[in-house]
Amino acid sequence: MRLTFHGAAQTVTGSRHLLTLNGHQLLLDCGLFQGRRKETYANNLEFGFEPAAIDAVVLSHAHIDHCGNLPNLVRQDFAGPIHTTPATAHIAKLLLHDSARIQESDAAYVNKKRLRRGEPPAVPLYSSADAAAAVERFSGHAYHQSFEPVPGARVSLVDAGHILGSAGVVLDLEEKGRKLRLMFSGDIGRPGMPLVRDPALPQDVDVLLMECTYGGRDHGSTEQAYADCLDLFRRVADRGGKVVIPAFAVGRTQAIVYFLHQMIERGELPRLPIFVDSPLATNVTEVFRTFPHDFDDETRAFLQGDPHGTAFGFDLLHYTRDVEESKAINAMRGPLIVIAGSGMAESGRVLHHLKNTVQDARNAVLLTSWMAPHTLGRRLLERQPAVRIYGESYDLRAEVVAISGLSAHAGRDFLLAYAGAVRGRARRVVLVHGEAKPAAALQSGLHDLGFDDVRYPARGDSLDL
Repeated sequence: MRLTFHGAAQTVTGSRHLLTLNGHQLLLDCGLFQGRRKETYANNLEFGFEPAAIDAVVLSHAHIDHCGNLPNLVRQDFAGPIHTTPATAHIAKLLLHDSARIQESDAAYVNKKRLRRGEPPAVPLYSSADAAAAVERFSGHAYHQSFEPVPGARVSLVDAGHILGSAGVVLDLEEKGRKLRLMFSGDIGRPGMPLVRDPALPQDVDVLLMECTYGGRDHGSTEQAYADCLDLFRRVADRGGKVVIPAFAVGRTQAIVYFLHQMIERGELPRLPIFVDSPLATNVTEVFRTFPHDFDDETRAFLQGDPHGTAFGFDLLHYTRDVEESKAINAMRGPLIVIAGSGMAESGRVLHHLKNTVQDARNAVLLTSWMAPHTLGRRLLERQPAVRIYGESYDLRAEVVAISGLSAHAGRDFLLAYAGAVRGRARRVVLVHGEAKPAAALQSGLHDLGFDDVRYPARGDSLDL
């Protein structure tokens, strides 16, 4: 039994962990590496293993840094099944097709310039046909439904509480008479988050492979995030402004819409138009509507008493699909709220809304997630005096508010509680999906809990189980 780390090792992106067992190979996640463009293509193109030799994949959830390189795996002759939850399969299908479309579009744009310079054409990492071939391989499994992806590995998926359909992966392994329980946490959610159930804690685990993204700090509470959002929305409405919210299509958009629905139904917020201006987020929201049984008890109770019967639709909420509808929003007078992709304000329709709002002090930009360096979201977060959008400079006069309580990742305290559930049983904890500082902070906390063997492997490292 051996684990080899091919991604999300000493970084937070590109999750790929390879388990070798009984002469078979099982891949846990197959995500895209995200970073500087020059590094990204090379890191995603080469896996560090032979895709054709992989027998099966188990996918923890549908975020692109966990599922986004599956079409490339198939393109390079992987022929096995991809096991995951039904909700993850539905969401991943949308994201993979969208990712392929973006890559094809980017390559076409670059190739116009390359052709003029007599350079060879750029080739997208994968095509729409590759994405279609990948999603054909999905095999859906309900939570706690046992299956055997390779001989000697009995697997069940448990609720990770991160996004809809997210799972921790419990693997009961046997090789040459030796038995061991390995658990891969995937991305661990937070107790008390809207919509999704709380994460299931590990049980009777010998080796715990877990994320450590926020191993060094905690987030604000969900209740405080709700109150802060409400305060901002009221403030901007009173001055007749617009709130622009860059938001990821999976999870974050739906959580914000659910908050707004509650605020409107409770009479806490003035009646004002609200727009979700993201075709991908709109499609993902339809998947959320398809799986209400995966919601937490609080959400189901809210839905039972709501006349609209859905967490994601009410009379003031408008989902836009075509470009003309999107453009029309910019011509409207406030107050209004618009949620649009992308989450770090790097691409998509949110750029058009920002360039039309940031120079007016009546307006506001609400940031609800971590903003990577060198992104427009980071420059807004830093409140730079002027920001560049589509190559033009715009004075930043709008209010900028950052609210951290909507993060879908567990903070330090819950990560310690998560591992602490198997204190005294687990003989080893392996930390992935985290930068060095939060990993070191979590390692220290785990040592204080009594875990003697805590590893933080680099990419390419292997570990005998």
